[in-house]
Amino acid sequence: MGEIVTAAMTVIGDEILSGRTRDSNIGHLADRMTAVGIDLREVRIVPDEQAAIVEAVNVLRGRCTYLFTTGGIGPTHDDITADAISAAFGVPCEYDDQALRLLGEYYASRGIEFSEARRRMARMPRGAAHIHNPVSVAPGFSIGNVFVMAGVPSVFQAMLENVIPTLRTGAKLLSVSVPSPLPEGTIGGPLGEIQKAHPDTIIGSYPRYIEGKFWTELVIRSRSEEALQAAKSSVEEMIERLLQRN
Repeated sequence: MGEIVTAAMTVIGDEILSGRTRDSNIGHLADRMTAVGIDLREVRIVPDEQAAIVEAVNVLRGRCTYLFTTGGIGPTHDDITADAISAAFGVPCEYDDQALRLLGEYYASRGIEFSEARRRMARMPRGAAHIHNPVSVAPGFSIGNVFVMAGVPSVFQAMLENVIPTLRTGAKLLSVSVPSPLPEGTIGGPLGEIQKAHPDTIIGSYPRYIEGKFWTELVIRSRSEEALQAAKSSVEEMIERLLQRN
């Protein structure tokens, strides 16, 4: 069924945890990873604290094929992601000459002072590679299997599109939905038995409530079309059997 390639995500920022900013990057990354055959396995949201970032990065980069981080690479004092990633890899965080040049030219062309705060956006771990930023020039960076990108959704999305062609991808998950007029409480037991009988599938149960009645959407996923269809048939037979009893 092909290689399984996995990813994790670390979302960095007090503003996410406080509710001041609502994250949209998680859903976008999940969609894009699924589309190219990479399983997004875990997401952590951490505050602007170096120890928390280092811990999350070191755990997740060791657990998954790729780790993506968003947030904390701007010009302000609490943008500490570059320092934290450097600490996680045990390398210095320093000004990157190419990033300084890009940013200097960008601000000069707009007649804006290239202040010390703006220069902070050119700092990255020694040995890191640039992630091109076509929106606002300030680059993200990658080191090892970690890709460090901006938290602003438009910038994150643009950076991600530049990263995806460089990734190793795996077999894509196929999926099919089966609507059930029966609630989860009725189908839960038999559905569990079907899952055991079809280990090459992932069966999800999603309750719905419409017009005063519960029903359930069953979603079956697999990397094998044969396994997918076999599980789908079992689910449909289960629903039919239970409906005949009621």
